[in-house]
Amino acid sequence: MIDPRALKTFHAVCQAGSISGGARRINLSQPSVSLTIAKLEHALGTPLLERTRTGVEPTPAGSLLLARCAALETLLRDAEREIDLAGEGMVGPLRLGGTPGALVSLVPAALRTMEAQGRRIAVDILERPDRELVELLRRGEIEMACVTTEIDPPADGVEEITIARDSYALIVGRANDALPDTISLHDTRHLGWILPEAQGAFRHQVDALFISSEVPIPRGAIRCDSLLTTKALVRDSDRVTILPTTVASAEISIGVLRAITVKEAAFQRRVGIRKLRDARLSAVGEAFLRILQAGP
Repeated sequence: MIDPRALKTFHAVCQAGSISGGARRINLSQPSVSLTIAKLEHALGTPLLERTRTGVEPTPAGSLLLARCAALETLLRDAEREIDLAGEGMVGPLRLGGTPGALVSLVPAALRTMEAQGRRIAVDILERPDRELVELLRRGEIEMACVTTEIDPPADGVEEITIARDSYALIVGRANDALPDTISLHDTRHLGWILPEAQGAFRHQVDALFISSEVPIPRGAIRCDSLLTTKALVRDSDRVTILPTTVASAEISIGVLRAITVKEAAFQRRVGIRKLRDARLSAVGEAFLRILQAGP
C-alpha cells in the first residue's frame, strides 16, 4: 500500500515544479523529500519525475499518480468540511460543475426540492466550458457535471445520464412584439442576432439548426458566451437569439422576453449529468441525482 504521506510529498513537488520548492511547501528538508520520492518510485517500479533544466516534471506514470493525489487531497478536504458542516446541522458539500444552460435548467428546481425536504445544504457550483468539466471530474473537484447530453460519446470512464428534454425557441424582447408566435428561420435573416461563441454542444446545435435549414449563419451577430448578458441584450434591444425555453423561463414568465416557435427546430435539447462511472457519489450527491431523475 502506498504511504499517503509519500503521495502528499509527491503532490507538493509537482505543484512547486522542483524538489526544493516541494520541500518548502511541506516544511521538510530537500534530502528527505528526495528520499521519499525515490522510495515511492521504487515501490511502484517506475520513474515518476523527469528532471529538467528548470526543475522536475511528472512522467506519464507520474501524471496518472498526480491526478489521484489531487483527488485524494480533495477527498480529505471534503471530509474535514463535511464534519464541520454536520456540527452546524448542515449536509454537504455538494460540488457541482456545468455549462450555463444546463445548470439553469437542472440545479435550481432540484435544490428547492431538497430544501423543501428540510435539508440545509452547502453547495459549490462551478460554471465551466464543456471541455474543462471532465478534467474537474477526474481531479475530484466536482462530483457531477450538468451538461447538454447525447451530442458526443462521453469520455473514457465517464457516465452520462439524460434527465430532461427542452425545445429551442427564438427569444425576443419587447422591441420585437410585432413578430408572429411561429416563424421560419428564413424569415429572420433581417434581424440582429446574438449567438453562442463557445465551441461546445450548445454552439454545435445552434449552428446545425441553421445548416439543416439551409439558412446562412447570420453575419454580424454578436457572439456571447454569457447567458445573463445574452438575455439582457435581447431584452433591451431589437436583437434576437435562440435558447432552450427553460433557460429564459423566468424572463418569459414576467413578460420581458417572449419565446417564438421556430418551424425548423424539430429537435430538442437534452440535458443531464456526467459523472465518473466508477466513482461513488456522496450521500448528498446521491440524493441530488435521485431528485433530478424523479423529475418535477
